[in-house]
Amino acid sequence: MVNKETKSALKIIPLGGLHEIGKNTCLFEYEDEIILLDAGLAFPTKGMLGVNLVLPDTTYLRENRHKIQGMIVTHGHEDHIGGIAFHLKQFDIPVIYGPRLAMAMLEGKLEEAGVRDRTDLRSVKPRDVVRIGQHFFVEYIRNTHSIADSFTVAIHTPLGVVIHTGDFKIDHTPVDGENFDLQRLAEHGEQGVLCLLSDSTNAEVPGYTPSERSVYPNLDREFAKATGRLFVTTFASSVHRINIILQLAQKHQRVVSVVGRSMLNLIAHARNLGYIKCEDSLFQPLQAVRNLPDDKVLILTTGSQGETMAAMTRIANKEHSQIKIRPGDTVIFSANPIPGNTIAVVNTIDKLMIQGAKVVYGRDKGIHVSGHACQEEQKLMIALTRPKFFVPFHGEHRMLVKHAETAQSMGIPADNMVIIQNGNIVELTQDSIRVAGTVRCGIELVDTTSSGMVSAQVLQERQRMSEEGIVTIAAAIDWNGKLLAKPETHLRGVVTSVERSLVQKWVQQRIEEMLSVRWSEFADVREGERPEVDWGGLQGMLERELQRSIRRELQCQPTVTLLMQIPEEPPVKAADGRRRRTRPTAQVAS
Repeated sequence: MVNKETKSALKIIPLGGLHEIGKNTCLFEYEDEIILLDAGLAFPTKGMLGVNLVLPDTTYLRENRHKIQGMIVTHGHEDHIGGIAFHLKQFDIPVIYGPRLAMAMLEGKLEEAGVRDRTDLRSVKPRDVVRIGQHFFVEYIRNTHSIADSFTVAIHTPLGVVIHTGDFKIDHTPVDGENFDLQRLAEHGEQGVLCLLSDSTNAEVPGYTPSERSVYPNLDREFAKATGRLFVTTFASSVHRINIILQLAQKHQRVVSVVGRSMLNLIAHARNLGYIKCEDSLFQPLQAVRNLPDDKVLILTTGSQGETMAAMTRIANKEHSQIKIRPGDTVIFSANPIPGNTIAVVNTIDKLMIQGAKVVYGRDKGIHVSGHACQEEQKLMIALTRPKFFVPFHGEHRMLVKHAETAQSMGIPADNMVIIQNGNIVELTQDSIRVAGTVRCGIELVDTTSSGMVSAQVLQERQRMSEEGIVTIAAAIDWNGKLLAKPETHLRGVVTSVERSLVQKWVQQRIEEMLSVRWSEFADVREGERPEVDWGGLQGMLERELQRSIRRELQCQPTVTLLMQIPEEPPVKAADGRRRRTRPTAQVAS
């Protein structure tokens, strides 16, 4: 038997999900093997212009791709699986294990991204144990959350068992009847848990998170009040909530029209797997419901968070091609805004009200409950698992601190826990836990075209253009370093008291001065021969100098772009004696 002193340390490295809500991504490393736990995304903040999605920086994984043995998926929320398709474009993941619903959703994403052949997707059931590499055995333990088919995982390592709760709450009356496997957690606690990594989202909230079933009577009441068309928006991935909404639609004899691609996909997968049970006749396309009485129609949409392109947001902005709000409509927001989305949600509600809709929203209505554990449930998790070491996970800094305080109140010494941030290397042995350094972390931005990543420089340029405007200058220069005509200067979004004709004059003077003084640096002039000109270097120098001059004169910081037209090559004789040109005329160097 190997002595514990000779065993390597287990490294736990979060790349996302700490000091924030979203892009949950964590890796476990032992010797020469890495396994990933989830790989999520987040949504852009207001200043991330043209950005569609935010991913964690995966430099460390790219550099260590040869160590990656596989991935564990805990459940199907976007902040846990939304980044996988993007990562597979950069490195292979040999195998991904996860719940049936998450795997069904993920398969569609990978097919769409063209990376389905870069991994092997394998579905798991409660209490399944899978082996990944030589050092890791992972057991899936059923938990309860706001999405069906959600799991806590017990990761068996050479040092002992590490339990990662995943997202959880303890719901004793789950909508789907799938109870939290508290017995298995207690068995692990009896046998010994080396470390617990636990969801901290509601660590500041005392008491217990209400059961998902508590929403039913409150939604039932609002459905009964609605006399016209009924709109309901919620998280597309909230299978239990959608199930309740569909049950109530049947009870109140309303047909359902689903609007929003993500909602349609989720419902299709959930019905195929048996998580949503209802008759096909309950669903009708938008064209069909137009001919029905208003009190027989329910429109289920995405957009509960005020997302720019989501259905409810487009309806509120009068941009939806098929749906317009009418007086008498009732709109129910069966979701609370997540941090950072409050303003967008409030603006959407205002616009709906202005158009005559009655909007039902707010925590006091009881039409939404969290999917995350409050303090008493977090205490129960600690009591059942009885971990030697503790790491609060999944939450903003104040949540992590509060969760650590709760753990101390349960008897875990402060020296046996660490509060960490993305990129920290948690080094775990059988006798100690510590932060042993950092790896590169941060964010990677996906453009709205989904064609590539947005660099920090590009984002800064977009922000500068949005705040200070842009100046574009077009200048034609001959072989002697002279302007062929007056440069054309255009200002867009630039606020200045200076007349634009004066800006045009400054630009021309500055270009002429710089060409006069510095032409020889870029042109190798030989008597009787065509000069060799570094047009690219000349263009860069002129652009930098113009930028300095314009910013100084205008007292602002616009982006300055120079489009430089260069002369055609002189004609040369070909072997057959004919005259030809070596390059097209009027090129633009940029």
